[in-house]
Amino acid sequence: MALTVAVLGTGLMGSGMARSLLRDGHDVRVWNRTRDKAEPLADDGATVVDSAAAAVEDADAVLTMLFDTDAVASTMADALPSFGERTVWVQTSTVGIDGTDRLAAQARDAGVAFLDTPVVGTKDPAEQGALVVLPSGDRDLEERVRPVFDAIGSRTIWAGDEVGAGSQLKLVVNAWLATVVGGVAQSVALAGDLGLDPRLFLDTISGQALDSAYAQLKGGAMVSGDFEPSFALDGVLKDTQLILDAAHSAGTHTGLLAMLADRLAAADRAGLGSQDTAAVVSAYRAGG
Repeated sequence: MALTVAVLGTGLMGSGMARSLLRDGHDVRVWNRTRDKAEPLADDGATVVDSAAAAVEDADAVLTMLFDTDAVASTMADALPSFGERTVWVQTSTVGIDGTDRLAAQARDAGVAFLDTPVVGTKDPAEQGALVVLPSGDRDLEERVRPVFDAIGSRTIWAGDEVGAGSQLKLVVNAWLATVVGGVAQSVALAGDLGLDPRLFLDTISGQALDSAYAQLKGGAMVSGDFEPSFALDGVLKDTQLILDAAHSAGTHTGLLAMLADRLAAADRAGLGSQDTAAVVSAYRAGG
């Protein structure tokens, strides 16, 4: 069933999700604070609009994919008055536990149906419609927006009937992502500082129980120095800080998370925030 879907935020993830929706036959309107970032989607069949309010008019679903809670909240302050009675807000941005509570309250105050729906995956899976979708909230809304989930994702894992469970699960997953990237960066940096070819490390773990596709992907980027972003470093840093907040709240020990955040912050201070998270390797090398 074809839906009218508004996509608010057309960065690396939002643009890929919009293209996946278009490929699936949906009517897609796109908005971005900087219109130039949305314009290329017109060539794919999307309608580019000048305001979030114009994007959401008569939409079946509104998908938000913006950097942080403040960006989502300010955008939706303009958009929510233009929602229809049956429009569902599908909130896919990674905003953490407190951020999700804040946005859910904003939706509730406006009388708008809301699903907390973070996604797992980076630029390529977003472009391919191969994300893992983690919705939580009122299951009665599921059938209304299932075509959206099916278009942007290869799998949907319903995290819970309470809004916020999806965001909690996303933080758990991203804690593992940050751990893998940090661990690979540590080994690549150590190999280089010892005078070894760092690719020997990747060749050694290849095909073994220690290996993973993500370790090879990010490790290869670290070795080659190709930091074209698929998941920007400043986004991983933002997410890691949200994970730390959640861990503090839950009473979980934060030693490893704090170290990972420290190295990400060091790389960000060095001006690498807009590059891929693999660029964090510079913060692990001697003198980093």
